[in-house]
Amino acid sequence: MNTRRKHALQIFRAALAAADPQEAVLRHLKFDGCTLVVGRRKYSLANFDRIQVIGAGKAASAMTRAVERLLGRRISGGWINVKDGHAGPLRRVQQQECGHPVPDARGVEGARRIAEIAANAGPRDLLIAVISGGASALTPAPSSMTLAEKQELTKALLACGATIHEINTVRKHLSTFKGGQLARQAYPATVIALILSDVIGDDLDVIGSGPTVADRSTVADARAVLEKYGIAQKVKFHETPKPGDAAFARVQNIIVGSNAQAIDAAYAQAKALGYKTMVLSTRIEGETREVAGVHAAIAKEILASGRPLKRPACVLSGGETTVTLRGDGKGGRNQEFVLAAAMALEGSGEVTVLSAGTDGTDGPTDAAGAIADGLTVEKGRALGLEAAQFLARNDSYRYFERIEGLIKTGPTGTNVMDVRVMLVR
Repeated sequence: MNTRRKHALQIFRAALAAADPQEAVLRHLKFDGCTLVVGRRKYSLANFDRIQVIGAGKAASAMTRAVERLLGRRISGGWINVKDGHAGPLRRVQQQECGHPVPDARGVEGARRIAEIAANAGPRDLLIAVISGGASALTPAPSSMTLAEKQELTKALLACGATIHEINTVRKHLSTFKGGQLARQAYPATVIALILSDVIGDDLDVIGSGPTVADRSTVADARAVLEKYGIAQKVKFHETPKPGDAAFARVQNIIVGSNAQAIDAAYAQAKALGYKTMVLSTRIEGETREVAGVHAAIAKEILASGRPLKRPACVLSGGETTVTLRGDGKGGRNQEFVLAAAMALEGSGEVTVLSAGTDGTDGPTDAAGAIADGLTVEKGRALGLEAAQFLARNDSYRYFERIEGLIKTGPTGTNVMDVRVMLVR
């Protein structure tokens, strides 16, 4: 492995470490045996007869483990939904593995159990909700359509390149759980929601479709998303609780981790390795191939003129792009980003580019992402692989599988969107 590849992987691993959900929770929660401190708020446990943990997400198991570590036997139970393969050891809280990104019947049952705990809670109950990326798909609670119809709609939204904001706007107005409705069910219990952000801008009402957050979007917004992408499926939407609703009077929502924290750690690691480093943005979104082209252009500018950084340079970015499916190949947005960037950088030989999902899963594959350089396309051609053909059919996984460019971490237990690393010698 050449030095730049080794460094790129080190920088990515530093980002993963900073996004560790257990550490993120414990940074924001303190307990002295009597009082629980959450951010700037204090809760005397003498005021509660029962403490339960509920929630969902790819990082929900690890987040719950941190809460169990802190409160131990004071937790009387609870229920969380996690993505297949993301369950970890828990002592006091039950967990259900479910389908993601397309919801399944296990998610429906788990969402029912969570809602049941919330509905049975009273004024002397404390519910600690752990919410992370994936929570929306993992808690299907359709109000006006069957699970099969919701699966069909989810697939259509994913295939057309809709953003997570748009997808969750639709989901909230089809659910009895999302868009603040879990908080409504839990009232008058006290709710502390610990949130690991996987969305651009850390919008509380978008992360996991905001089950404990007042919803700013409307039914009209949800209809507009379907119209924008020409989705003709008949859908009956309903309105969600808005800011000022009494349901949120006893709710605290706090972000415990985000993409920005992961990128900050990557920045520190790159500097320690001797790179002149800049963060392009932690809010990158848009069509993956176009974003890849912009990153490649920045690398070429650094090579040609030393702008905006002198070499050796490291350019970092975070966020979450989208892929419009044009073929029937296998891949994900990170792998497609790296393949498109490698094509744009063909022949440079001086640039290494990495893009990977912090959850360890990129699209419906077992890879977190991929890594390539200016020689990647040439290497593929020597093996009889034409990069453009693989890109045209969204088949980046099989391309990088052949040239040994896949990054496989396995489920990481966290999810704070994607990290991109570009190194210029």
